[in-house]
Amino acid sequence: MSTSVFVSGATGYIAQHVVKQLIAKGYKVVGTVRSAAKGDNLKANLNSENFSYEIVEDIAVKGAFDEALKAHPEVTVFLHTASPFHFNVVDVEKDLLLPAVEGTKNALSAVKSFGPQIEKVVVTSSYAAILTMEKQTKDYTYSEEDWNEITWEQAKANPIAGYVGSKSFAEKAAWDFVKSEKPHFILSTVNPVYVFGPQAFDSEVAGTLNTSAEIINAVLKLSPDSEVPSTSGFYIDVRDVAEAHLVAFENKDAQEQRLLLADGKFASQDILDIVNENFVKDVAGKIPVGKPNSGSEITSASAAINNEKTKKLIGHPFIGLKETVVDTIQQILNVNGKL
Repeated sequence: MSTSVFVSGATGYIAQHVVKQLIAKGYKVVGTVRSAAKGDNLKANLNSENFSYEIVEDIAVKGAFDEALKAHPEVTVFLHTASPFHFNVVDVEKDLLLPAVEGTKNALSAVKSFGPQIEKVVVTSSYAAILTMEKQTKDYTYSEEDWNEITWEQAKANPIAGYVGSKSFAEKAAWDFVKSEKPHFILSTVNPVYVFGPQAFDSEVAGTLNTSAEIINAVLKLSPDSEVPSTSGFYIDVRDVAEAHLVAFENKDAQEQRLLLADGKFASQDILDIVNENFVKDVAGKIPVGKPNSGSEITSASAAINNEKTKKLIGHPFIGLKETVVDTIQQILNVNGKL
C-alpha cells in the first residue's frame, strides 16, 4: 500500500495511536508537529521510514498548512486531529471559540487550495458537538444525528461552555465549508466521548496525562480516606477512536458521516472497582474502596447513546471498560515500577 496520509497534530494522545495504526497498515504518513524535538521523538518511537514530519507551530494562523501541503503532493488523505484548545483562558471567545473555528477552516482551506489531489478529509470532533446539556436526562437518547444546541453567546459564559461550544462550532464550520465551498474532497468526522486507554508509547506516560486519560490516572492519586470523584459519563478506548479515523476514509459507507464513538457509561466508582479488583497487591490500602458496584446507580439518570450506525461501520465490538482501565494502569505500572 502506497497511500500517503497527512495527519495534523501528530503528537496528540489520539493522533499518536492513529499514526501508529496507519504505519502498521503500510501507509506512509506525514505528520505536523509544533517543534523538531517533538517530531524527532515521535519518529524515534515509530522507528519507521514511512513517517516524516513538517513543523506547524500554530494551526490557527492563516496559511499555517500551506507550505506543508505544497511540499507533499503525494498525500491523498488529510486527517485533522490538531486542536488549538488549551486551558489558559482569559477571553473565551478569543482563546477558545475563534481559534477552534478558524483552525478548522484554515486546514480545510489549505487542502482546497494546495492539496487538489487530496480525496478524503477526516476531522476529529467530539461528543461535545452532539450533546446539549439541557437534554442530559434519562429520557433522551443521542445519536449521530444530534447537534449541540448551544449558542455563541451561551458559549462565551465560561471556559467549560466555551470548550463544548468550540467543538460544536468547529465541526459545523467544517460541514458548512463543504456545503458552501464545494471542495474536491469528501468529509467525515469522528466524535468520541471521554477517551481512555494506554498511551501509544510507554515514553508518553507522565505524572499527569491528557484530560480524559487523567480520569483513570487520578484514581491512583487518591488516599484511602479520599472521597470518590463524582466524574461520570460515556467512555471509549483510544485504540477504537484511532481505528475509526482509518474507517472514516477507508470505508465508503463512512464517507460524509459522523462516527459517534462510545462504548458505555462509567462512573469513577467503576474505575475504582476495576483497579481494586485487578491490582490488589499494588493498591490495597492505598486508595479508597468507595461503594463497590454502585456505578450504575450513579449513571442511571443520564441520557443514553444509540450509535448502532457507527458500530456497524466499525464492524466489531469496542474495547470494554475493564480492558481499557487495566491496560492503562498496567502501562503506568510497567513504566513507573509501582502505583
